[in-house]
Amino acid sequence: MARATLPPGPKGHPLWGNLSDFRRDRGPKGHPLWGNLSDFRRDRLGFLTRAARDWGDVVPLRFGPRRLLLVSDPALIESVLVANSRHFVKGAGLRRNRHVFGNGLLVSDGDFWRRQRRLAQPAFHRQRIAAYADTMVAYTERLLAGWRDGETRDLHEEMMGLTLEIVAKTLFDADVTGDVRAVGDALDLLMTSFTARMNLTLLLPESLPTPTNRRLREAVARLDAIVFGIIERRRAGGEDRGDLLSMLLQARDEDGGRMTDRQLRDEALTLFAAGHETTGLALTWTFYLLAQHPAAEAKLAAELDAVLGGRAPTLEDRPNLPYTEQVVTEAMRLYPPAWTIGREAVADCPLGPYQLPKGGAVLMSQWVVHRDPRWFDRPDEFDPDRWADGLAKRLPRFAYFPFGGGPRVCIGNTFAQMEATLLLATIARRYRLALVPGRPVVPAPSITLRPKHGLRVTLHERAPRSADRLARTAS
Repeated sequence: MARATLPPGPKGHPLWGNLSDFRRDRGPKGHPLWGNLSDFRRDRLGFLTRAARDWGDVVPLRFGPRRLLLVSDPALIESVLVANSRHFVKGAGLRRNRHVFGNGLLVSDGDFWRRQRRLAQPAFHRQRIAAYADTMVAYTERLLAGWRDGETRDLHEEMMGLTLEIVAKTLFDADVTGDVRAVGDALDLLMTSFTARMNLTLLLPESLPTPTNRRLREAVARLDAIVFGIIERRRAGGEDRGDLLSMLLQARDEDGGRMTDRQLRDEALTLFAAGHETTGLALTWTFYLLAQHPAAEAKLAAELDAVLGGRAPTLEDRPNLPYTEQVVTEAMRLYPPAWTIGREAVADCPLGPYQLPKGGAVLMSQWVVHRDPRWFDRPDEFDPDRWADGLAKRLPRFAYFPFGGGPRVCIGNTFAQMEATLLLATIARRYRLALVPGRPVVPAPSITLRPKHGLRVTLHERAPRSADRLARTAS
């Protein structure tokens, strides 16, 4: 499908552009004061999906005093994230979390963001990422050594803990095994706080000593203690371990100055948190879908048996595991860990036939676009085979964008894709996971798309497939 070129658009109001005319007869009706906020609070995913289906690719919405456009056309999304990316900054929701992430890659903008991105990028080059593969598999095998046939576990908690340990080891050469629960609890609180703030029309300053703000400060303090501890130990040691933290410690500004501990903390905490969240959630939702689709689960197991023969996977196996990759791709289509992207215009900018004014906000939802029947047959069905015949190359560029796109595409996307595939192969070759009956699984859209009540599963060990596995089972 050809990319759309954006015309300058008709003239409009000096401040609001064409949005006033556009709002008069388009978009879901809302409360005179609160706009669409009540409907959005009630069912975020459903509301955005209905708005796009009922009103088209550019839909005006109002959440209290905040106005924005829901954009669902891949060509227009490309214009925001790629062609006109310098005209936009991160959305207000993420910018309000600077008290957590500081000025790290997730929330920084402009020249500072470009500098920090250049400093961090070498740690995510393909050759360096390939060196992380053995660590990813080894940590997963260590987790599985503690699993037993017939046990019931919260898979969401297990996957988040595992990926947290992996990102700490690979990017910061740190062992956080003893801190996993503390970090997980702190991040859960941050997600809950972010969701609550999304529902407010008037935001209270973080400095006010409300119970929520106090708990939030305590959570940030716990994370700071862990991250600053890693930085302090590394500075004291002084050695170059070839990982991301070593690169950041050695990096110098144009004037020769090094990053402060606070700058290191912001980047480390951002990658520490975001670096495990995507993969942990991708795997959680992948196993949730496989548990409901036994034919797909059986096909995955057959591929793993044929390629691996009972041994653990390696990076070299990845090209021979196409169905395993397709399972991950399809799971991230239906349950994208990053379910929406927000941007705010810093200058007047064309958006299709409209002129978006400075300060205008845009919302682009992977959840909505990934389930659009224009791009995907049977869009609500889990079908990994849909990716087998080159669908990705035929789609408009931003009909599938689980990692965002443009200059601000997720810096760890290649890391996360490799990790998800290897971890899925390592786990699925040894266990089939069944959903525990009577436990609701509800997507909870916050910064990411988490299962609201976790994901309780029963572990079913597979039959041994090799002599070494038989020996290990007997012992």
